[in-house]
Amino acid sequence: MHSNHLFSRIGGGAAMLLFLGAASGFTAHAQSASPAVDRVEPPSWWSGSTMNPVRVLLHGRNLAGAKITAPGGGVSARDVKVNGNGDYVFVDIAIDKSAAPGVRSLKITTPGGSATAAFEVTAPLPTSGRFQGFSQDDVVYQIMPDRFSDGDAANNDPAIAKGLYGRSNPFLYHGGDFQGVINHLPYLKDLGVTAIWITPVYENVHHANTLQAKGPEPYSDYHGYGAVNQYGVEQHFGDLASMREMIDKAHALGIKVIQDQVANHVGPYHPWADAPPTPTWFNGTAKSHLNNTYQIWTVMDPHGAPDASAATLGGWFANVLPDINQNDPEAVRYQIQNALWWVGMTGLDGIRQDTMPYVPRAFWSEWSTAITRQYPRVNAVGEVFDGDASLVSYFQGGHKGPDGVDTKMDSLFDYPLYFPLRRTFAQGGSFHDLVADEAHDWLFPHADHLVTFLGNHDVKRFASEDGATTAGLNLAQTFLMTNRGIPLVYYGDELGMKGGDDPDNRQDFPGGFPGDTRDAFTEAGRTPQEQETWSHLRKLTHLRAEFPALRRGAQTTLFQTDKQWAYARTLGGDSVIVVLNNDANPATFTIPIEAANLREGTRLTDRLGSAESAVVTENGMKVTLPARTGAVFVK
Repeated sequence: MHSNHLFSRIGGGAAMLLFLGAASGFTAHAQSASPAVDRVEPPSWWSGSTMNPVRVLLHGRNLAGAKITAPGGGVSARDVKVNGNGDYVFVDIAIDKSAAPGVRSLKITTPGGSATAAFEVTAPLPTSGRFQGFSQDDVVYQIMPDRFSDGDAANNDPAIAKGLYGRSNPFLYHGGDFQGVINHLPYLKDLGVTAIWITPVYENVHHANTLQAKGPEPYSDYHGYGAVNQYGVEQHFGDLASMREMIDKAHALGIKVIQDQVANHVGPYHPWADAPPTPTWFNGTAKSHLNNTYQIWTVMDPHGAPDASAATLGGWFANVLPDINQNDPEAVRYQIQNALWWVGMTGLDGIRQDTMPYVPRAFWSEWSTAITRQYPRVNAVGEVFDGDASLVSYFQGGHKGPDGVDTKMDSLFDYPLYFPLRRTFAQGGSFHDLVADEAHDWLFPHADHLVTFLGNHDVKRFASEDGATTAGLNLAQTFLMTNRGIPLVYYGDELGMKGGDDPDNRQDFPGGFPGDTRDAFTEAGRTPQEQETWSHLRKLTHLRAEFPALRRGAQTTLFQTDKQWAYARTLGGDSVIVVLNNDANPATFTIPIEAANLREGTRLTDRLGSAESAVVTENGMKVTLPARTGAVFVK
């Protein structure tokens, strides 16, 4: 068995034997040198937490034989473990509920001397208006901070990471930051956005990333997915205080915030890559590891060999991103605490989990349990990038799989719907694919909790899909905002921004940066086509807010042909009838209406203004729609 296979399967007891056994070989010379600590993770925690004690990881040098004491004041230390190289120490820090906020000085004593490390006790954030979770009542807007808006030029080229800023290079930082998001919260509010998803804000490497460069030009981790410090905030975006300000100001406008987190891997320049805290912290090493094959189906295959899923669960993403081993109990504790820390320190409402299926399902069950124990309403959406509903549904919480595990992951991205959605509305395909996909909703414990979308930062933009038109985009948005699920808008899609594959799909929002020739955050700065798309989406989001049936109503297909589709959203005694015409020509057709519980003689008005009002008769409801348009009929 290959060594990285072995490490990925070592459980708590065996891992600890390796952990402690390596420590016994530490040299007497190192033991006699003075200890030093340069990183404390987490650097702070709050009193009254459900995670108490908190497991603290100290990094430094000459830590072999360390004993740690806390100064009192409601804080105590116990269960100290030092790794074999003497550069990491794990210690449990217990915090009394009555502990006053303030910085404590942990004392680290070794045979070579002593050192101190700061650890802060904070007061818990008030829960009112925070930790809200997200649901079908929301419209989510995805933001890549670096590409949205530059609100603070002072952090464009920070001293700690000089030379990584340059708007002419699509792989360098462009200057977007938390202040840029703050500046445009009123714009998002007016658009009808109720939640924003922020891509990762972890601190990334301070020099060019040559390991993942796409060519001769300098490459940075502007996207946030190459963490080198999971408790640090990327300096190009701001700091923890400005992140909390962004969240607080979003909350003040009724907008929730969802943070992108990554439990599967870290960046290739993370200090752990060369010196992990434990021998089993990663699946393999930088020199010897499996390459992720992305064969998600192997995780659920009842006929697979024991190692069939090894590359999926233990392989390094893109063959370069160090894959964290969730069979290492210290790594598991670290990641769970890290997720809680970001929520607890900033007041987040939800989490987006990157690359979810490449992490063992048992971890997600433990992770989700810990999150909801502390914050009952905070939920998460997992990324399972696959078009097979039977595969994707395997990862949603609310049921146990054949492995006996319930991931407890509330939501997933609806990739099975995304692919036929593109074929139907961009390429002018048949409604059959969409209807057939949603016929598989029974596979999901909660299909209405799925996050539906036209595009995101990992795929070409809708407007650059083969055959895409403004009419097709507007019709797709009509579908998205009236169909079951939680709709997501990728920044700029409200304008019909174009963009091919990465990085072209991550262009700057026009008007968000100094020197831009126009400001598309304003009507005056939009082209007529952009304004048409923007106004159409705004009308839809406000309709969704006005009619609860569009958010939470049962969905029933009333009529479907190759190019026409009508469905009812019914909640209590209220029904909304959505009619879509994807034909290149106008269409007139009669919709059977019995399932919508509407009385004969009821007159319905199209709130989108595409069709004349319609009257319910014993034969149904006759509708005429122009080419490639939709209608939303209400009483």
